[in-house]
Amino acid sequence: MIVFVTCGSDEEARKISELLVRERVAACANVAEIESVFEWKGKLENQAEKLLIIKTIQSRYGELERLVKANHSYECPEIMAIEVRHASKEYENWLLESCKNTPKSRKGIGRARRPDCAD
Repeated sequence: MIVFVTCGSDEEARKISELLVRERVAACANVAEIESVFEWKGKLENQAEKLLIIKTIQSRYGELERLVKANHSYECPEIMAIEVRHASKEYENWLLESCKNTPKSRKGIGRARRPDCAD
């Protein structure tokens, strides 16, 4: 499952991404710079935002949504999920292992390769 969440700042995007991965409700979150155009409370808005592209499993979605809402600054944060129909078996195995219910003790955020994925 891929979940999209928009954030208003780098700091908020990083905080939410790291929380979701640390709590094992997501295996990975990509942060991309985007520009959003939308109507909010009768006014046309044009804002620079950060888009989180979050990889998770369906059984962890409820907890992911709860954590995003509890830690997001927006009154109505974008939280939209789509199901993935196909993925490599290696990536799928890594995703399932990464989203097991028990949070692991993690020493910090690094740049390690995914253990089951080859370049």
